[in-house]
Amino acid sequence: MGKRDSDTAFFGQPKGLSTLFFTEMWERFSYYGMRAILLFYMYYAVTKGGLGMDQTTAASIMSIYGSLVYLSTLVGGWLSDRVWGSRKTVFYGGVLIMLGHIVLALPAGVSALYASIALIVVGTGLLKPNVSSMVGGLYSVEDRRRDAGFSIFVFGINIGSFLAPLLVPWAAQGFGFNVFGTEWNFHAGFSLAAIGMFLGLVQYTLGGRKYLSTDSLTPNDPIDKGDLLNIIKWVVIGIVAIAIVLAAMAGVGQLNVNNVITLLTILAIALPIYYFVMMLRSPKVTKIERSRVKAYIPLFFAAAIFWGIEESGSVVLALFAEQRTVLHVGSWHFAAANFQSLNPLFIMILTPVFVWLWEHWKKQPSAPGKFAAGLVFAGLSYMWMALPGMLFGTSGRVSPLWLVGSWFLVEIAEMLISPIGLSITTKLAPNAFRSQMMSMWFMADATGQAVNAQIVKFYSSGTEVQYFLAVGIVSAIFGIIMFALVKKINVLMEGVH
Repeated sequence: MGKRDSDTAFFGQPKGLSTLFFTEMWERFSYYGMRAILLFYMYYAVTKGGLGMDQTTAASIMSIYGSLVYLSTLVGGWLSDRVWGSRKTVFYGGVLIMLGHIVLALPAGVSALYASIALIVVGTGLLKPNVSSMVGGLYSVEDRRRDAGFSIFVFGINIGSFLAPLLVPWAAQGFGFNVFGTEWNFHAGFSLAAIGMFLGLVQYTLGGRKYLSTDSLTPNDPIDKGDLLNIIKWVVIGIVAIAIVLAAMAGVGQLNVNNVITLLTILAIALPIYYFVMMLRSPKVTKIERSRVKAYIPLFFAAAIFWGIEESGSVVLALFAEQRTVLHVGSWHFAAANFQSLNPLFIMILTPVFVWLWEHWKKQPSAPGKFAAGLVFAGLSYMWMALPGMLFGTSGRVSPLWLVGSWFLVEIAEMLISPIGLSITTKLAPNAFRSQMMSMWFMADATGQAVNAQIVKFYSSGTEVQYFLAVGIVSAIFGIIMFALVKKINVLMEGVH
């Protein structure tokens, strides 16, 4: 047993897990607190404290925002592997996220919204893949605690995610008192999200010095000056190319929010294709590692479908909660944003069950089998949401239990895919692309949300039955296809279990 394997100070896990656990908990508090109210902030009328945007445009922005957040993890993974090392990259990301929430807390209108989006997108890209990568670095390859450790890590994520949709809307509504003179003061809620990220930075700085390996202070594959200059050249070329495209769109009168979102959707689909090709062709990747990358491709595709459904909680299901759901149980009234706490609540309930299951189920399915089952459950969560419209019509309000049931089903799917995906990504990653491979895991989320940015335009109360059925059936069908591919994927995984 190695030194890492003998460290059991944090619930039987390495002590460093506690630092990463609480850092990510506060980061997710800030992010999901902001997301809980952002959609409503964008499309609520100015008289209600919002920006007065068109609802469909606001929903598309929410989806592409989520996509960009995870798209940027590619840059964060590269900077960690080649320039800063994971420890510094995570810290810089946390600072940018905090600044983004501070900007959004200012009553500066649409300009502050877009500035905040830019800061949080870059900051999360720097932080998120590298925190998860450091979790994997706490364990040796043979350590059987790895899957359980990632499940505990995800549990920490969901503590922050659970509290945020309860506390941030509460702050935005005056902590239960009409202290703002209006129903909503969204900027007060965004301020609370900024405080959450600040607490995460304090935890990370203090705990990191004591419990995280000094290996995280240096890059895995340091870049030399010649390669760095070449990268800078291509970045400048890319920026100029984007400026030319935007100028051309403006010249023909097509530079608008919806067309920019479409452009970003294309980018979110093209980038993972490029990255897979690049890793498969890289001379730094061995034959065995190349086979494992091939095994990862169908897992990536399945994850993109799942995340497209799971991330709809802050978009389509948020609209359903606000427009189609009875927002009280007896005398207990609640905000539509509070429903987003159901996601992490069910994960926290289910995590101990699945941790025990993975530790004691000797003949459990492999990762591809778990992914396949997850896709079926994700599809069922959407097909379930078609039922109230089919039974009662789409013009009135229905019981909040419909949303509760949908979130329960999709969280079973998440337990089968999310912690397993984090773990299998660290196992299948080529050595030279460890952080970047973790970025590919988050890229699946980006791709799913980018597709959402386009299909959400077809959602309304009148089309909800068709919308939920179509997306749910697609997910279930791909789950069945995955079941058929399990044996082939296992062979390609080359000894990884």
